[in-house]
Amino acid sequence: MNPIAPTTIRYIKLGAGGSFAKLSLENGELQLGYHEVSHDLCAAGDWNGVQAYFGGIRKTAGKAKDSMREVQDFYTLGADCLWITFADGLLWWGFAEPEVTWLAQDNNLSASRMRRVIGGWRSTSVQGKPLRMVDLTTRLTQVANYRGTICAVRASDYLVRKINAEDEPIVTAATSARQAMTQSAMAMIAALHWADFEIMVDLIFARGGWQRVSVLGKTMADVDLVLEQPTLGEVASVQVKSRASQAVLDEHIAYFEASGHDRTFFVCHSPTGTLSTGEAEGVHLWTGEPLAAIAVKSGLFDWLMDRVG
Repeated sequence: MNPIAPTTIRYIKLGAGGSFAKLSLENGELQLGYHEVSHDLCAAGDWNGVQAYFGGIRKTAGKAKDSMREVQDFYTLGADCLWITFADGLLWWGFAEPEVTWLAQDNNLSASRMRRVIGGWRSTSVQGKPLRMVDLTTRLTQVANYRGTICAVRASDYLVRKINAEDEPIVTAATSARQAMTQSAMAMIAALHWADFEIMVDLIFARGGWQRVSVLGKTMADVDLVLEQPTLGEVASVQVKSRASQAVLDEHIAYFEASGHDRTFFVCHSPTGTLSTGEAEGVHLWTGEPLAAIAVKSGLFDWLMDRVG
């Protein structure tokens, strides 16, 4: 699917409480209520007449003008207008054919007029990723709280980027900054004294909710820490090495498989060659950049600066 480039964007509420949403989405239609307003009057473009009509049934001139503006948008915005709505926890979007069809409905449970959505409504980005409301900023989703029927969308640039599967500029900049932090953290971790390295690993697990059961490194070479995760009820062993070869890792895996622990972590900042856990289950290998990323996510960047500075 090609990226979109709308000239105008509107949010539409498909019926009170979304009462038109199911049929609109299934049938690929942009539906509107306002049963009391003459289709002929709207099709003729007599918007002063439409506003005057609303003025006779609305309490204020402001509300009459707002209602006229919504109906006018529905009738006059072209096929280059992007329409969005929210239903079933998703953002739905589409472009509609200009022609308005009168449905001759006379109750508020059904729409009174509609426009065909070109190619039907979509709820995914151009790359096929679902546009879930929980993944979208409130700056956009708050438009669903609009008390009227049709309104402009303030977060329009953000909306188009989401549909086009484009990264937010600020997120791109933040990602670059985080990558730089990770590279710096990796260099600082490699410069730690072995004792400080063990402390850092202990802090990572503590901040992740693991509780230290015992420290065995001083009396047993196979593990440095035994941890417990109260929420999961799991017990894990941890082996911390500044440098290690594949043979050392293999020995630790053999120990773990005979230990009865639920999982084990082998942590090494400067491995000799490439390490691999093979097909061993329950073995977590933390080295190099992934280890640095974990330290950064655990909020230890400043701690590392203090230790190596």
